[in-house]
Amino acid sequence: MRTLIAIPCMDTVDTLFFISCMDMARPEGTQVAVSVSSLVYNARNMLAKKAIDEGFDRVLWLDSDMKFPSDIIHRLGAHLDAGLEYVSALYFTRKAEIKPVVYSGIGYKNTPDGKQPYATPFTDYPEGLFEIAGSGFGAVMMTTDLIKRCGAQPFFPVMGFGEDFSFCLRAKQAGARMWCDSTIKLGHSGTTLFDEKTYQTQRKGGGTHG
Repeated sequence: MRTLIAIPCMDTVDTLFFISCMDMARPEGTQVAVSVSSLVYNARNMLAKKAIDEGFDRVLWLDSDMKFPSDIIHRLGAHLDAGLEYVSALYFTRKAEIKPVVYSGIGYKNTPDGKQPYATPFTDYPEGLFEIAGSGFGAVMMTTDLIKRCGAQPFFPVMGFGEDFSFCLRAKQAGARMWCDSTIKLGHSGTTLFDEKTYQTQRKGGGTHG
């Protein structure tokens, strides 16, 4: 079983991500590929093409600002071994308001101004494996066959959505069922602005440390 670890990035990667990559257990047949582009969908499409052209069975998508467990390939791969074709780990947005980046609904709704895109996050999610309508691509493993079924440009944005939700919409149209394993918990590395509010919160016992 050959797995491509696909990492799209702008130009740099986060330190915690780098450490996670160094600690990652990589089964035989695993290869890492990095695609650098200012357009994330273009980087993802290039990695998807590589996975197909070079005969990989699976792709583990990892964003370059994720902190993840060393056994992530084994744990996500176990679900694909059981017959699933798309499984995300659990992580959260890094900006207020913090929410899970897994969704119970993604699509379009009719409004007086016409069709508008929507994405509804799972604010209350079960512990373990549960079905989702889509996710971000911080840490997703999928079959290469699913990528093939989503067309030649599977990450090209559709109206109102970024490349990740656009893929999920195509995957749904292709008959895929998508899942999240909330026992695989990731950190999302970001930055904090330290100002007077931060200082006053700390003085009151809010516990902000830099």
